[in-house]
Amino acid sequence: MLLERIYDEDLAQAGYFIGCQAKGEAVVVDPRRDIGVYLDLADQHGMTITAVTETHIHADYLSGTRELAKATGAVTYVSGEGGDDWQYGFEAERLHDGDTLALGNITVQAVHTPGHTPEHLSFLVTDGAFADAPGYMLTGDFVFAGDLGRPDLLDEAADGVDTRFEGAKQIFRSLKRSFVTQPDHIQVFPGHGSGSACGKALGALPSTSVGYERRFAWWAGYVERDDEQGFVDKMLDGQPDAHAYFGRMKRQNKQGPVILGPLSPLHEYDSTELARALDSDEVVLLDTRGQDEVHAGAVPGALNIPGIGKAASFGAWVYDPEREGTPLVVLAEDRTVADEIRDHLLRVGIDTVTGYVTSLRGLPMTTPEMIGADELDSFDPAMVLDVRNKTEHADGHIPGSEQLSGGRLLWNLDGLPTSGPIVTYCQSGVRNAVAASALRRAGYRVVELEGSYAAWAERNLETV
Repeated sequence: MLLERIYDEDLAQAGYFIGCQAKGEAVVVDPRRDIGVYLDLADQHGMTITAVTETHIHADYLSGTRELAKATGAVTYVSGEGGDDWQYGFEAERLHDGDTLALGNITVQAVHTPGHTPEHLSFLVTDGAFADAPGYMLTGDFVFAGDLGRPDLLDEAADGVDTRFEGAKQIFRSLKRSFVTQPDHIQVFPGHGSGSACGKALGALPSTSVGYERRFAWWAGYVERDDEQGFVDKMLDGQPDAHAYFGRMKRQNKQGPVILGPLSPLHEYDSTELARALDSDEVVLLDTRGQDEVHAGAVPGALNIPGIGKAASFGAWVYDPEREGTPLVVLAEDRTVADEIRDHLLRVGIDTVTGYVTSLRGLPMTTPEMIGADELDSFDPAMVLDVRNKTEHADGHIPGSEQLSGGRLLWNLDGLPTSGPIVTYCQSGVRNAVAASALRRAGYRVVELEGSYAAWAERNLETV
């Protein structure tokens, strides 16, 4: 049996390629939308992808299930659990608790593990060439290394009302019924790692085991004592802000993401052509430089997503494809890098990257407004805005500042003052530069705090 983990550092998301080497067939679980990596794996191992499936309706990235099935002719399988409100809106074979997929000697069994979402499935994998019982469990957003999938995203991203309480109870029951009942030796492969907003304290380990989690995870004692209420209280305490784009992902993944097919080559702009397109608002520039370079000079109206590493995460903060379809032009050193950035943006449903430019020379420039920590007392802003998570804000913030995380800004502009300067800060300045670029493009006068909260705290200035 072949089991490959395909990990996206940007969104801290893991998909899996499971193949039977005897029969040359493979299934892909939770694929992302840029599918080249799965096609390459199949080619490398001489396998045919015959099935594509996913653990649940995702909120943090746009699923590549339909894209990969279309490209390979594979059969699509999705959950049929969760009730009428949680049925997928596109044609696919439905999997219910106990259903199996066969790939030569390999059996993949669906296990209904609701809580993170009502329809959520995990998959038990048996390598029949060596054993007659499961040895692996793909847990999606149910069990992570050291944590569990958050049960409040339906409230945060799917217009639910207080669904988090029942969701937490469902996770507790799923742990008792479908996880701790498994043998200790079963290896657990989760759908996310450290950095994902789908849990509050995910570990960075790529895998764990049933026995390890049963003994050492924060939730283990609650399950052992059958303390459901204590579990629910602990589970719901301190969950981080959910990014606003999660709602769009939920809707699109439920109905079925648009199938892209082969992509057109990106157009390379020269400075004269791009300056003309920017002046007429025909395109938007994505400035991929770091904050220090941006603060030294930036193109007016450009959106800052610093580098490839978090292009999807930050891109979804600053550009909402449900509200606009303005083509995007990426600042990149060459076509290869531009293509890679486009791939990252496709993962969050931003499909409008049409070109790239390799230099800002010859383009109009402006210097973003900044203010030092020592100058803030003598400044008169309309608002001091903390764009960190609510949990960070609660741990310490500048007196009088309001909190609205960067991933929710564009969807909550009605909470911002309509005139006067807004002083913004995060922890180190990276997220702040991203958020400030979105607010400036939206027409606000933004003054960034130099060094952000870290600089404020280092000067031992007053904090709350």
